[in-house]
This record gives sequence, C-alpha cells and structure tokens, in this order.
Amino acid sequence: MHLPRLSTDRLSRKSAPSPEAEAPFAVWANLAGAERLTAVDARAEAAGLAPGMAVADARAMRPALRLAEADPRADAELLGRIADWCRRFTPLAAADPPHGLLMDISGAAHLFGGEAALLAEVERRLAAQGFAARAAIAPGPALARALARFSRLRHVAGGTTQAELEAIAAGLPIAALDLDAAARLRLDRAGLRSLGDLLARPRAPLTARLGAEAMARLDAIACRRREPISPRFEAPDFMAERRFPEGLTRQEDIERTLHGLAQELCLLLERHGVGARELEAVFYRVDGAVAHIETGTSRPLRDPGTIALLLRERLAVLAEEGLDTGYGYDVLRLGAARVERCAEPQEDLGLAGRANAHDARLDDLVDRLGARLGPRRVLRVYPQASHIPELAVTLRPASGPAPAAVEEAAPPPYLREGVPARPLRLFERPEPIEAVALTPDGPPLRFRWRRLLHELAAYEGPERIAPQWWSAPENAATRDYFYVEDREGGRFWLFREELLDRESQPPRWFVHGLF
Repeated sequence: MHLPRLSTDRLSRKSAPSPEAEAPFAVWANLAGAERLTAVDARAEAAGLAPGMAVADARAMRPALRLAEADPRADAELLGRIADWCRRFTPLAAADPPHGLLMDISGAAHLFGGEAALLAEVERRLAAQGFAARAAIAPGPALARALARFSRLRHVAGGTTQAELEAIAAGLPIAALDLDAAARLRLDRAGLRSLGDLLARPRAPLTARLGAEAMARLDAIACRRREPISPRFEAPDFMAERRFPEGLTRQEDIERTLHGLAQELCLLLERHGVGARELEAVFYRVDGAVAHIETGTSRPLRDPGTIALLLRERLAVLAEEGLDTGYGYDVLRLGAARVERCAEPQEDLGLAGRANAHDARLDDLVDRLGARLGPRRVLRVYPQASHIPELAVTLRPASGPAPAAVEEAAPPPYLREGVPARPLRLFERPEPIEAVALTPDGPPLRFRWRRLLHELAAYEGPERIAPQWWSAPENAATRDYFYVEDREGGRFWLFREELLDRESQPPRWFVHGLF
C-alpha cells in the first residue's frame, strides 16, 4: 500500500475547512542548503507542482500556495499508527518507510469476501479517514510494492506462473529498484528504462555496475526470491476476534465480548496443552484509532473467568484515565502473546492440595494487582548470592520468571532454629545513631536513634562483614554487626563501621534493620 501524500494528508486532516484550505498545499524542507518541496497535495500536483521543486519557483508559479515545514518524525509516527490500524485485516502488518505499508494477507482475504474486495475495502476506509492510498496485491511483497507505486495493474492472482510474473515485472520502470540518482542517470544514458531491459541483459555486467543489492531487489520484484515482512508486532500464536457491523461503545458490552473471546482463546490453549503468560487485547475503533491493553500472569493460565477478570481490571484503569470509545469499536481481538506448557491440575484433598490452592490464590492476587497497577510495579523479593546485607536480595516483577541466580544463592543464615539472623525489615539506607560503648570493639551500652535513647539489656555479636574486595572502593570499611535488645523489648540490628586498628577516624554506628 502506497501513501503518496502522507505528509500533506497528515496536516490537511488537522485543519478546519475554510476558503484558504481550497488553495494548493505543499510541504517543504531544507535539502542540501536549498528550500525544496518534499510533498504536494492533489491540487498542487494538478497545478504543475512536484516534489523536488524549489520553494521560490513554486511560489512564482502559484502565489496562493500554502506551505508547511516537513516533520519526518510526525510522518513516521502516523505511518506506525496506520500500520496498527491495518492489523484489523491481518496480524502481519508492517510499515514500509517513508510512505508505504506491507501486509501479508495469506489466509485472511476470505474474511472480507476475497482479495479484490479486501483491496477495495482498505482503500475505501483510508479514503474516509482522509488518506490518499493506492494498494496492490501480488504473490511477493516487493512486486506488490512496485505495482502500488508504478503500475495500473492492481491485482496479481496467487496462481500466476513464474514466467507471467517476470513479464509483469518487465513492464515496471527502473525507479521501482529505488536506485540513487546517479545510478538511474547511468542506466538512462545506456538506454535502460524498464526492468524488462535489465532482465534481458546478462547478469554479471549488471551486478558489476549496479551492485548485488540492486540485483537482489530485481529478483524480489520478479518473485525469483521472496523478501520477508517484519511485522510491527509479532502475531500471537493463539488468537480470537469478533467483528461487529456497528461499534461497541458501552463498557459492559466490551467486557462481555472480552469474556466470550477469553472462552474461545482458552479452548485453543487447552487443545494445545499450553497456558497464557502474556495477554494482549486490541480494540479497533470505527474512526481508525487503535487501543491496546496488555497484562501478564504469574503462571500459565487458561481459565476464561480469570482472564476476563484481569482484562476487566485493565479496562477499569483505562476508564479512570478517560477511555474514549468514540463511535465505538468494530473489531476486538484477544491473543496470547506468550505461552508455556500447562499440565492439567491434579486435584488433592490433603495438605498439598490446600497449599496448591493457596499458591493459586496468591498468583491470582499478584495478577490482579499487576493488571491494576502495572506488572512492573508488583515486585517479589528473590535471594541473591551476596554476603552484603543490602545486596542479598533483589526485586523483580512478580509475574515474570525468577532470575537464574536464585538457585545459586545461599539460604539466609540463622542464629537458632526459627530465629533469623537478618531482620525482617531492612532499611534501604542504614540510619546513623549516637552510641556509647565501654570498649572500642564491644557493643554499645546505650544509643540514641531518632531522638530516643535506648538502654541495652542484651546483645549477640559481633558478626563481621567485610566489603567485596573485588568491587568495593579502597576506602570501603568493615562492619561489625550486633543483634541487640533494649529494656523495652525492642530488637535492633546495629553495626559499627571502620575498625580502630585500621582507621584514624572514630567509628561510626548505624541501625540497619528491626526485628
């Protein structure tokens, strides 16, 4: 699909109708130190203006010409949004910069009444949105791209023979190869003006003159080799969708449709023995806007009720942010972006069954929180192989896989059975305290923390923790940790930093956690 006036269409769709809007319109940019036109609308083209013309010459020809500066980034973003919209016809849609789109419609055309009907439907819908589009269908993406840009032929059937495909490619101009200006000029001087002239020549001299890349492009247009399409989004392996003659606007109807799609999707997942780990719902609005919602799961999931509940949570977040249904959604699609093997659950009436049920409820809670707050905001603590207390654990998204280093991490040390040597609450940063000790290497008798004085009743320690010599800076200090209890029963994890026999500065005391 070719969008020759993407830049001018983007700006024309934003401007309100007025007498000035009837004047020719063009987009310009500074090219090699000169202001030149980069795109023109239909009125400007009819007036004799064309891309590449100097702005001064264009104004001299048409004083009423309206001009706007080019914005390649905005054009690229718009092209990406149109590619997203094209996914309503096939999941395999890709942008073809600067002004094109590619779609693999294999196995999807029958849903729209055949390839010819699909071709007309795409152009009609884009024209209704204010875009000038010209589409073509061919067995190869390179040939379809060339036909959309340079030929009146719009549709090449899938059963066309190789000889017929090469004959079609032979009628295309040299410009279909996208060569640079110097190469096109050399070919024109040599009398080669069509791809047929190239196909009839010996290959070796052409390769030496044009390069291997240009010859590979020629083979792709002649369908001698097939170029792959890199879709903007990978198509999910398992997918269900619904289409409606009129758009859905009520959130209740959208939720009911998503529940039905979840049932269809789960049947596919169960048939293949897998469960969804990442879900994606896509909503195609009547006016061309596309909305996405994504959510992850803590375990392979194929329960329709749970999936519908997670999607309802995500919809609730969108509703709070101001979900704009416009004229409604006419296509809803639900897919499993990532799946894992999922065995049938084993029912157990004993303790193991209750434990499994507890784990499932915890996973459901994590999934609902992730759907509401975002999967990266719901974290789980995993042990990490480090003897430094603040580095002994790491936070990862709870719905994602556990890090590989978890199995290598040593279990946390214990003073005695059931009593951990590390506090349940560890401060992100140790807080300084004022401490008084009888001996330089002994525990404090009392300490002041947050303006409160604590008298010690018991202690255990010290436990010496040295810095990581392979990564710590030279001035890193050794810590002596004490597990202390004050007279009110409060238990603290204190440490003394900087040893007296090695440092000239007096030691500093900190509280690192609470038991």
